[in-house]
Formats: sequence, structure tokens, C-alpha cells
Amino acid sequence: MAIDSLAGLMQAGAERDLFDVILENDCRERGALREDSLARMRMLYAAIRRAGRGYDPALRSGSGMVGGDGARMRAHAASGKTICGEYIGSVIAQALEMGESNACMKCIVAAPTAGSCGVLPAVLLPYQQREGLDDETMVRAMYVSGMIGQIIARKASIAGASGGCQAEIGSASAMAAAALCYLAGGSAEAVCHAAAIAVKSLLGLVCDPIAGLVEVPCVKRNAAGAMIAMSSADMALAGIRSAVPPDEVIAAMREVGDKMDVSLKETGVGGVAGTPFGQSIAKKMSGKSE
Repeated sequence: MAIDSLAGLMQAGAERDLFDVILENDCRERGALREDSLARMRMLYAAIRRAGRGYDPALRSGSGMVGGDGARMRAHAASGKTICGEYIGSVIAQALEMGESNACMKCIVAAPTAGSCGVLPAVLLPYQQREGLDDETMVRAMYVSGMIGQIIARKASIAGASGGCQAEIGSASAMAAAALCYLAGGSAEAVCHAAAIAVKSLLGLVCDPIAGLVEVPCVKRNAAGAMIAMSSADMALAGIRSAVPPDEVIAAMREVGDKMDVSLKETGVGGVAGTPFGQSIAKKMSGKSE
């Protein structure tokens, strides 16, 4: 039977490694061979690594709003003067770099969307480097993150136009929290609660991209989502659990998204997109397209 809930994932992973459970589920659902599934996930992680290496601080987006901040943050992290410390500074820098690469039309991996592409790489790449993990270990964590994203997509949404930014950055943060928790040795229960804590922390986040571009406030929200993923994973690893059952948290996310006004769902009308600055950029970009 296909796994279609976090409760089902916790039950299936109670006595087996989550990676094995999820890989088998993927092969069964798609009718894929084990090696074909693994090859596809290896390709995705290799693309994330290439995207991380391929950041160009000189690039600017078409609107001029985005570019160069990742390099600024990385330099600040290396200066030893950060409030958060060099490691967390590198996570923030990675999130910004990936989001900027997306805005500047470079190749990225939608995880789960282009607008939230920086969250998962931001927690995985620095962690891999710090812990000295091989790519195969990271691929296993990618399966865990993918399963969380798949369940959220089925039970709620991963699209800002449908559920607001809680569906994009919120889902990405849940995926990243789950992956980190798994890499750090967390149980299936801990992994699912890490995801739930992350979703709760971003519940109600609106999708308000200026001029409809995945730039502002999207790029910086990737950094915030990465921070929430890390704190959620650590809480779950400490034995802290979501008071609300994980599947009920996802149901709440869907309810909030359904009730959210259309102006706050990727229409470029409300939120920061509706500010005088936001509207001036929209007018400027509209003139460029005419």
C-alpha cells in the first residue's frame, strides 16, 4: 500500500530505515526499478551541488532587485563577526545564493518549487561539508525530504498560487527539517514531527512576490525557511514533539490556504507587492514588457 500520510510513514519506518521504506514506495508507485530510482535521485543531488558551486555574485535579476547578497553574507560569515556564527552564516549565504541563482535564470532544482529552491540545499550542503558525509548518504536524505514534500502536496499544496508561501517555503522547510533530522540519526517519529514543527512555524505565510517575480521577498524567505528547518530538526532530535499530530498540522495548512485572500496568493497585489515600492517595480517591469 502506498504511503499517503505522516502517520503511515511513522508506522512504516518504526522498525526499518526510512530510506529503504521510501525507496520501495517510490519504486512501487512509479513502477520503477530500484537502480532507476536511485539514478534519478543521484542526478537531482548532483544538480544541487552544481548549482551551489555555480553561483555568480556579479549577476543581477531583470528587475535589478536581486543579486550579490549571497556573496555579501558569505563574506560576513567568514569575517567572524556574525551574531549566529560562521556555520549558520554559511547556511544563510547558501540559501540566498540559490534563490538569487533562480532569479537570475541559472539552473536550480525546484525543492519543491523554484521559489523555495534555496531551503533544502542551504541545510544539506553545509551539513555535508561539516560532517564529511558522502553523496550517497545525502541521496538517502533526499528520499526522506521528497516523501515529506509528496505527502504535503497530496494533503495540502506546495504551490503559492494555491496555498500562499506557507505552501512553498513552509513545505521546503518541512522537507529540509526532515532530511536534517534523518541525517542526524532521528527516528521516523522524530523526522515527521520535525516536519510538522516547521510547517506550524510558517503557517499563514502569504505569497506576495513584487511584480509577480520570484525575487522579493522570496529569496530572503529561503534563508528564514532554512533557519526554521534547523531549529525544527534540533527540537525533534531533543525529543520534543508537535502537540498537534503531524497530519493534522498539514490539514490545518490546507485550511489556512483555502481561507487566504486571493490577493495574498502569488497575484502580486497584496502584502509587500502592494506597497508603493512594490507597485513602482511592477509598473517599471510592465513597461519593459510592452
